Amino acid sequence: MSGIAGSVITKEPRAENEPRDARGIPAERGVPLKLKQGLMRNPLRRFHNYRVPRQIARCGFPWDRVYTYCETALSGQLAKNASWMFLGQGVSFAVQACYFVLLARLLGADQYGIFVGAAAAVSLLSQYSTLGSGMVLLRQVSRHNGEFPQYWGNVLLTTLSVGLLVIVSLAMFGKWMVGPASASVIVLVAVGECTCARLAEGGGQAFQAFEQLKLTAALTSLTNIARLVTAAGMVLVLHRATVRQWVIASLAVSCLSAAMALILVTTRLGLPKFDFHLLRKRALEGIGFSIAASTTSIYNDIDKAMLSRYGMLAANGIYSMAYRVVDMSCTPIRSLQSAAFPRFCQMGRNGARGSIGLTRRLLGKTLPFGLLAAVVMFLAAPIIPYVVGRSFANSVSALQWLCLLPVFRSLHLSAGDTLTGAGYQRYRTAAQLIAAALNFGLNLWLIPAYSWHGAAWSSLVTDGALAAGNWIVLSLLIRRENHTVLESQVAAI
Repeated sequence: MSGIAGSVITKEPRAENEPRDARGIPAERGVPLKLKQGLMRNPLRRFHNYRVPRQIARCGFPWDRVYTYCETALSGQLAKNASWMFLGQGVSFAVQACYFVLLARLLGADQYGIFVGAAAAVSLLSQYSTLGSGMVLLRQVSRHNGEFPQYWGNVLLTTLSVGLLVIVSLAMFGKWMVGPASASVIVLVAVGECTCARLAEGGGQAFQAFEQLKLTAALTSLTNIARLVTAAGMVLVLHRATVRQWVIASLAVSCLSAAMALILVTTRLGLPKFDFHLLRKRALEGIGFSIAASTTSIYNDIDKAMLSRYGMLAANGIYSMAYRVVDMSCTPIRSLQSAAFPRFCQMGRNGARGSIGLTRRLLGKTLPFGLLAAVVMFLAAPIIPYVVGRSFANSVSALQWLCLLPVFRSLHLSAGDTLTGAGYQRYRTAAQLIAAALNFGLNLWLIPAYSWHGAAWSSLVTDGALAAGNWIVLSLLIRRENHTVLESQVAAI
């Protein structure tokens, strides 16, 4: 084999005065600097060190174009990140679908409604457990990798301290928020979501900041696989379970996920450092991210908490089943947006006008997928009772009402990430606050009269309004940036 390889490809000698980059690495022709610096472990990358011998090149085959194409295709970091996210989210999608079916059959509509009510109430406050420190880490470390230890230390500090306060608050006010049935398990759910889940999420954001989305996807996939195995074991052993039994098992899985994330981050990226000055300096930015995340939870989950509060447990289970299907259908949209977010932060240094091209390219992929998902869900909705049980028969109609949500989400996520990456998080947060208030008001009016139908109608209005609002704000900001640039050019003349 060595003789054959030697007869086909020969290595080109280096020139002594060959130009080198800042790290002393030879800057070869046609090879991007990022490709040389970060991706040399792939043996396919090493083709740029070689040239086709003269006797083979005479056959007329465009070898140089083939090598250039391979190098260009392999050097697309966004494409690689999106591929890893699609792979991880794809595995998670399949695993979540199986886990979701098993959980529905394990609990039934009533017990599932109790669980969803507690989970919805926890999600309203759990985003404050980190005070936005994970998003601050993602935004700042994606630009300055050397500051990772300080930002990671702040993530751990805020999650463990503020998370405890959130758990205590939920224990005190849970019965008032969701009623006695869901309040009976709200503390166990809160421990898993406000500490363990947030630590695992922070670990994923740490790898995302370094564009190591392979590990982010691996963490998500392994967590979902553990949940699937747990649900399958309970179905085989117990056949039917109470919500408390499931919550205890789920908490064990969350603890395992948090431990795995901490070990991976420490071994791959380094130990944390605690910088209280930096924590105070970035506190307002982090709180802004927390408010934005909590407003997202409000307009996504407050309807479920209110259904539980009004004692509509079966209706809550029916509606939440359909909503969960919609969430799973949005997985590819979220994976692509997550892969692109570090790039939004980098390109956003020049304002929103610097990243609007990336926004349009992503929207050209996510919007058609959202339309396709809407059609598929509307047509396939009748199979739900055959998959998860006849107690969820009314989820067919609920899913057909909610099927347009992926379209609206593709629109407001693309514009929203552009605003965040360009440093306009305050405008995105304001839009989300308005959407949350609108959703709460509509649910307060519609749910007592129309049960889960009212919740579905308010969700459609809210997501549609948020999509329109984000794009209007983004357009106005880009127009203002263009006007400012034009004025500076005129002044320079």
